[in-house]
Amino acid sequence: MTVADAPDTVTEAVALLRSEGYTEDVELTGGGFTCPACGEAHHLERGVVERVYRFEGPSDPADEAIVLGVRCGTCGRRGVLASAFGPDADPAVFAHLVNLSPPPGVDPGGG
Repeated sequence: MTVADAPDTVTEAVALLRSEGYTEDVELTGGGFTCPACGEAHHLERGVVERVYRFEGPSDPADEAIVLGVRCGTCGRRGVLASAFGPDADPAVFAHLVNLSPPPGVDPGGG
């Protein structure tokens, strides 16, 4: 995906991921996520993050967000994880989010 193809909003990013088969709703749990399909817990740094979209508020840093397309390394189900990013993020979660990098060959996009 190129920057020109990147979604402009969090809603568009979620819709794009849904259309690509990321059907599960994934929630952050401390420094990781739990697969809603099989119940397996994964650390973000070791989870399979396939897509990363970061959004910065054009006039308000509090509008920063991140949307991840993740895959469960155990059962293979794919889902969407969305979170505040920046000043409004939970400090414990933010510490893990900033260590994520886009998968090789994937442009992180972002608005």
